[in-house]
Amino acid sequence: MNNLGAVDLNLLVVLDALLAERHVSRAAIRLNKSQPAVSHALARLRALFDDPLLVRHGGRLEPTVRALEIAPQLAEALAHMRQLMGSQPFDAAREGHVFRLAMSDYAALVLLPQLMTVLRRQAPNVDLIVSQASREVMMAQVVDGEIDLALGVFPTLADDLRTSLLFEEHFACLADAASLGDKRTLDLPAYLQRPHILVSLRGDTGNEIDLALAEAGHKRRIALALPHWSAAPGLVLGTDLVLTVARRILPQDAGAGSLAVFDPPFAIPPFAFRQIWHRRRDGDPAHRWLRDLIGQLLVPTAPRVLSDAQRSL
Repeated sequence: MNNLGAVDLNLLVVLDALLAERHVSRAAIRLNKSQPAVSHALARLRALFDDPLLVRHGGRLEPTVRALEIAPQLAEALAHMRQLMGSQPFDAAREGHVFRLAMSDYAALVLLPQLMTVLRRQAPNVDLIVSQASREVMMAQVVDGEIDLALGVFPTLADDLRTSLLFEEHFACLADAASLGDKRTLDLPAYLQRPHILVSLRGDTGNEIDLALAEAGHKRRIALALPHWSAAPGLVLGTDLVLTVARRILPQDAGAGSLAVFDPPFAIPPFAFRQIWHRRRDGDPAHRWLRDLIGQLLVPTAPRVLSDAQRSL
């Protein structure tokens, strides 16, 4: 590779996409090229570097040692080239793109209704593929290039990951209004006497709510543990169950008067809701456009402050 004049620099763009995606079809989508064209480019790259670069392992491509050595230098060189050439912003109204996002159904409830409305109006050729996984799996998927962007609660991150804070979330309680009587709320002893619904992927008590209770020397009885944020509010009606959840998922009408919303009778620290991505996507105009759009949709959203009327909807 001493003679740069003999090198098609477009091949390096393909290599960068392959190292990011580690999948020929996904790299082709990212580059807006056909799969055979990307496969042909990979063959040329292997000859150019005299190295396999990416070898198939299971259902994906794994980089060789040589490819891992190349990756950071290549990403930096291309970033400089884009800066030098004046990288064009992503034209959402005309360009097509497929983004792969990972999020819980909580994030889906908070983000997707707003996001899809904007995409259909302003970016009709942008498509989303949404998956759900645990926090640890989502981070691994972002690192491996399987996911473009993950949304959730990430207290710690790997060195190669970037993050932006979207909002801080607070908690609220939901109960059948008829079961509460005139007070429309519960003090701590009454709260602890009630059976509870826990929303958790794993069904354990290692969550913000139970940890806050444990610090105060208390424990609640979990009558139902389930992984679905969207289903939980509807399970309270007509029972003595209490649901303590992130405030943003509560329905605006909260059962049209049948359910009561009230503040937890003990302090629960808020949690930071973030989007995370790999640093190799920093300079990608389409990726940056999506990050900025999500930030615009969610950052202005403040936790709803409940009025007296709203506490007994």
